[in-house]
Amino acid sequence: MRIDVPTAVDRGRYPAARTPWERDEWRADFLGWAEHALAAHGLRETGPREVRLRPWSVLVRMTVGSGRAVWFKANPPGSAFEAGLTEALARWVPGRVLTPLAVDEDRGWVLLPEGGTLFRDALDAATGAAADPRAWEEPLRQYAAVQRALVPHTGEIAALGVPRAPATVLPDLFDRAVRHNTALEPEERRTLEELRPRLVGWCEELAATGITDTLDHGDLHDCQLFAPEQGRYTFFDWGDALIGHPFHSFLIPARDARERFGPEALLRLRDAYLEAWTGDGHTRAELRRALSLAWRLGAIGRAGAWGRLFPGTADDLGGAGDPEGAYWLRELAAEPPL
Repeated sequence: MRIDVPTAVDRGRYPAARTPWERDEWRADFLGWAEHALAAHGLRETGPREVRLRPWSVLVRMTVGSGRAVWFKANPPGSAFEAGLTEALARWVPGRVLTPLAVDEDRGWVLLPEGGTLFRDALDAATGAAADPRAWEEPLRQYAAVQRALVPHTGEIAALGVPRAPATVLPDLFDRAVRHNTALEPEERRTLEELRPRLVGWCEELAATGITDTLDHGDLHDCQLFAPEQGRYTFFDWGDALIGHPFHSFLIPARDARERFGPEALLRLRDAYLEAWTGDGHTRAELRRALSLAWRLGAIGRAGAWGRLFPGTADDLGGAGDPEGAYWLRELAAEPPL
């Protein structure tokens, strides 16, 4: 593969983050692997390369053919499962996820095709009267259908390395997150310690709903899905995924919709997401209560996800994950808006 391709490197807010990209040997391995993988599909790199370095991933956009793009992603050990999970999801829920061009499970590498229009770009293009507060409803219906389809594969998903986080273990995950987070102030720690008995009760109540654990994307914001054509959506970027109560997934898209369209969008969005779960003997009131509990408790998974960084990154950044993790731990004390 050409090494003289113009390469732009974006480090975002993390200029000191240590990623594998800094190592010549790693870059040579990546380029050789990508060249072989592209050739298997009759492709080769032909144009500029864009590299996005973050403490949690190395993402490379490569130009192939006449302006087309493919995407390479490398994950740290804590989310290396994403490569194998992406490949498995393409078999289990075809058409709802990207089908990878190549996967290296051992190294946590995946090569993906272009996915079409990013959902955020589609939302940004709909301005003025065209901006529809119902825009998230159909994506969440389709995402809930994906979650339900994956219930029979939960054991296989766990075997790929996706962490389990059922409601029954969330208090332990909470304890660990609070104990290890250095960004919490003493008063915040006291508040969280006082909250813990109520948190245990919420977890017990959520577990008692009897809704089967399945895949939780963990970070389903508007840049984590494509809108390749009218009414169809594909979901990607599974590096924060967990196996747990499905309703935790509602937290991030609902916050996105609230920020863009205002709180009035939430009730319709909630009911659209819950449509897929109404045929199992649960009343709408029970489902809505479970969603409210899962909204609050989903913050524990978000706090834990900030530990999935490349080794040494947190030291370089002065504990980059701690402020983010502390933010989510503080959110546990906030009343859910639903």
